[in-house]
Amino acid sequence: MSDAILSAEPVIRVTAFLGILIAMMVWELAAPRRRKEIPRVIRWTNNLGLVVLDTVILRLSFPLLAVGLAMIGAERGWGLFNNIDVPGWLAILVSVLLLDLAIYLQHVLFHAVPGLWRLHRMHHADLEFDATTGLRFHPVEIVMSMGIKLAVVAALGPPAVAVLIFEVLLNGTALFNHANIDLPRRVDRWLRLIVVTPDMHRVHHSVDPRETNSNYGFNLPWWDRLLGTYVAQPAKGHEGMEIGIEQFRTRRDLWLDRMLVQPLRGPASGGALDPRNTKEDRP
Repeated sequence: MSDAILSAEPVIRVTAFLGILIAMMVWELAAPRRRKEIPRVIRWTNNLGLVVLDTVILRLSFPLLAVGLAMIGAERGWGLFNNIDVPGWLAILVSVLLLDLAIYLQHVLFHAVPGLWRLHRMHHADLEFDATTGLRFHPVEIVMSMGIKLAVVAALGPPAVAVLIFEVLLNGTALFNHANIDLPRRVDRWLRLIVVTPDMHRVHHSVDPRETNSNYGFNLPWWDRLLGTYVAQPAKGHEGMEIGIEQFRTRRDLWLDRMLVQPLRGPASGGALDPRNTKEDRP
């Protein structure tokens, strides 16, 4: 079973990724939520080029990724679920939930620590919001994120199938909740009770730092609601809100070379601990 999961993992992940990415791109063309001002060729080529670079660096940095580590953990008795007797279905369910909570907390951390925010703000510096924005992460952040994920997997000892389910869900929902798609308002209102929707996550990409530092969830929306970081709607509405951060507002900043050096440029303003971000001012 474990060998089958490991051998099938690349095919499952790539198939799901490409299928959802293409579906979101087609949906964006057919029913966009916001009008595009910047030619797609500029953003899509550079954002997708960054994905290729991130993938190569990740594979060179980590010979073993999360599913493989979960399998080794099961063989050697590492982690919580490899040392307690619980039904397999419960271990899978709780593991997926806890892995998602870990990603939420990591996201908060990358907004709160100035040095980490310098890396993560590249994701926020996109001047428009679509499925490719969900792929736009600095290579150093990608490597650090994988290190954190591997540490969580080692400590938790989740079943390998739980890690695979989580990885596919996380990648798929990141593409979905960054998509520039026009969901019916009633559908969005109900759907965001169980998954992060594009309208919910778009608030997180507002140029207003008070909104940037909210709605941290990528997959499940419950952590934001439970931990007080949920903002239902942007103050200026979805059509009127401005996407991005205060720095890096030119189209030239969307090019791959500029994205890679963004952590070294300018002050680390706009993070969660910026003194301008007060609860009293939050819309």
